[in-house]
Amino acid sequence: MNAATSTKRTAISVNVWSAAAAVFLLLASTVGDAKPKWKILFDGKSTSEWRGFRRETFPSRCWIIEGDSIKTVAGCDAADQVDILTKDKYRDFELELEWRVSPGANSGIIYLISEDQDQTWKTGLEMQVLDDDKHPDGKKPTTSAGALYDLIAPSDKTLRPVGEYNRARVVVNKGHVEHWLNGKKVLEYDLGSAPIKDLIAKSKFKSFPRFAQNSEGFVALQFHGGDVWFRNVRIRAL
Repeated sequence: MNAATSTKRTAISVNVWSAAAAVFLLLASTVGDAKPKWKILFDGKSTSEWRGFRRETFPSRCWIIEGDSIKTVAGCDAADQVDILTKDKYRDFELELEWRVSPGANSGIIYLISEDQDQTWKTGLEMQVLDDDKHPDGKKPTTSAGALYDLIAPSDKTLRPVGEYNRARVVVNKGHVEHWLNGKKVLEYDLGSAPIKDLIAKSKFKSFPRFAQNSEGFVALQFHGGDVWFRNVRIRAL
């Protein structure tokens, strides 16, 4: 083998290894950027991912499957009038679902909950679910649909008419929280920050020392007496 041939083969070998390395780095980058898979919390058929707050069982007299939705039952047996809770806790997550309400109805998406208090909202924070037009809470921006209940009003929101589904999204990532409604980010805040502590100190939650203290917790859908539907409920860890 002469020197020219050897040099050519060496160049080819280097090029092959360079190309292989580039492919490997591309694949590694793609894998690293891939988001975790969604976990389906309600698929329109099963309530197996849920239980009653501070219960092992599902409150089936006040929460039923209707069509492709999980629905609260107005006027149901008082013994089952409880919020429903995910079976798993979540720290950093992205939650998506759709909701609709009957006229005048009220509910909420409550997150970062623990069960050391007698109500979900005494530890968890709530994205309000509401008929803004016919429920009294709709008259106050901080308790209207999409709000961080009683603390931060949503801005530039689009709310669909009663009877139509709204798309909600809650993102919790390293203490930074976002509420999204029908494709728009309507508010954001930082857990434990001075501004949020100040808002809590001026609200009804000041009487509950465990409120907004959890960095990890359950997610709940609230029973508030009226007919409310939820569907396409899914979550993924971040």
